[in-house]
Amino acid sequence: MNRYKRTKLNQDPLLQPYIADLKRRAEHIQDLEKRLTQDHMSLDEFANAHEYFGLHKRKDKWVFREWAPNATALYLIGDFTNWAIQEPFALNYGDQAGVWEIELPLETIQHEDLYKLQVFWPGGNGERIPAYARRAVQDPQTHIFSAQVWDPPTPYAWSHCHPQKRIRDPLIYETHIGMAQEDSKISTYTEFREHTLPRIIQAGYNTIQLMGIMEHPYYGSFGYHVSNFFAASSRFGTPEELKQLIDSCHQAGIAVIIDLVHAHAVKNETEGLSRFDGTPYQYFHAGERGNHPAWDSRCFDYGKPEVLHFLLSNARYWIDEFNLDGFRFDGVTSMLYHHHGLGAAFTDYHAYFDGNLDLDALAYLALANKLIHAIRPHALTIAEDVSGLPGIGASEKEGGCAFDFRLAMGIPDCWFKLAKDIPDEAWNLGWLYHELTSHRTDEHVISYLESHDQALVGGKTFIFELIDKEMYFNMHASASNLTVDRGIALHKMARLITFATADHGYLNFMGNEFGHPEWIDFPREGNDWTHHYARRQWSLRDNIDLKFNQLGNFDQAMLQHLNKADHFKYDTHLCHIHEQDKIIAFERGKLLFCFNFHPNQSQPN
Repeated sequence: MNRYKRTKLNQDPLLQPYIADLKRRAEHIQDLEKRLTQDHMSLDEFANAHEYFGLHKRKDKWVFREWAPNATALYLIGDFTNWAIQEPFALNYGDQAGVWEIELPLETIQHEDLYKLQVFWPGGNGERIPAYARRAVQDPQTHIFSAQVWDPPTPYAWSHCHPQKRIRDPLIYETHIGMAQEDSKISTYTEFREHTLPRIIQAGYNTIQLMGIMEHPYYGSFGYHVSNFFAASSRFGTPEELKQLIDSCHQAGIAVIIDLVHAHAVKNETEGLSRFDGTPYQYFHAGERGNHPAWDSRCFDYGKPEVLHFLLSNARYWIDEFNLDGFRFDGVTSMLYHHHGLGAAFTDYHAYFDGNLDLDALAYLALANKLIHAIRPHALTIAEDVSGLPGIGASEKEGGCAFDFRLAMGIPDCWFKLAKDIPDEAWNLGWLYHELTSHRTDEHVISYLESHDQALVGGKTFIFELIDKEMYFNMHASASNLTVDRGIALHKMARLITFATADHGYLNFMGNEFGHPEWIDFPREGNDWTHHYARRQWSLRDNIDLKFNQLGNFDQAMLQHLNKADHFKYDTHLCHIHEQDKIIAFERGKLLFCFNFHPNQSQPN
């Protein structure tokens, strides 16, 4: 059997009562694509808004365009106008509905000039950062964000466009540029390339997931309240420095994906898209539906062609401009359902077909995947979906979203329930094995013990859950402590069995491989704006006198050994479970895995 071939949705007998619903999904996707492309262009030709809107340098002039249908007047303001409204910088209403444009002589605007739009609408006006701005910077004194002209004299010259071989089974190192160094500060793209990338290469991961790349006004949001969708975060450095980092990853054979946050947008008006032209519904749903009830953010209207033009072009821009190898789509569950998945259990198939599915959002995700794979066939797309929607990995012709992978979000929930709530001797190994290995055959999944989610302030990493305060006193290599010894053993076993049973990929958050202590807490008023908990203490990993070093070495050996065995080519076959003795054994390929989870009893023979 070819493990890389997925089954069809209609082969699931439990979906037979819903075949008509799946057909309606497929028709909705097809109809939406026809509406966008008008049957005379391809989807990748449609997704070109970033080449039309925004500020562009042509042969003999600058051209700027913006979509603002409710606006009555628009002016470019900035360093080149002394931040005053001047008539020569007034935009003209163009031939297309809601589109404003202006042409300016080349000498008018210079590299690194700061600028904004002054937008007028019936009954008011306000400063706005252009929706397609490719760089936004924050004033260190006033903390105000502005767009910045980015026109370096020499464009970046790529040396390595992407890994030569498609990565079919990603081993993902989830990471964040700003907290990737040990110093208490916001770190940079260059520091990551020079100091962190070599660690990832040595550890054996083949894919890097960069979080927080799309510009966001509040650092503490972890990058999930995006304001400027076409701008790489300037707090970490320049676009060229990010490109150099990606280039270096590709040179090492490592794929690079970023978090694509299209589930919502920051509600800030002066920095973001909210009330851009004075209306709350330009990019977002009208009324309360346009406000996310849990995230304090704005919800996109996926049924509006102009919004789809913006979002699809955004996905294309990141691949074209930064040579990315794909995306982890954030908040897919929130996108897919009118209730955003809040309070929904998804315990039976009816929950997927009860009228709460947002067909426009599903169609957008299907078209986004189709576009991404059209322009970058080797791309990886990963859905952060906790609902387990049937079809998340199926083709759009089947009524699916066509993701390459879904994150197996139930696995960390399983592990943390065991660690927090259930004594070792009461662990149900049959349930654990089922959670580790069960998934739909029409999708591929990425397994993981923990991601950044579990480490955020208010939570604990897996090893901190197991060891707690003893981590501060008994992590010396020579120290003997039962709590620490148990925690380290379970940390190794949990990671190994999760990797050993993984379907088609594995994920780890930066530092968790060596048991990084404590939690993640970005600078904020409640912690006196400290970076102490928003950094990675690599010195713990490097100190051979500490058990952190041993954990890191174990993780590295685990990845290298299973990679050498061509691990993911083979199915997992359960050989034995003994609940009383806490023994579980299974085969995969030529390897036999035996685990003893009993807290105090070894098993001879």
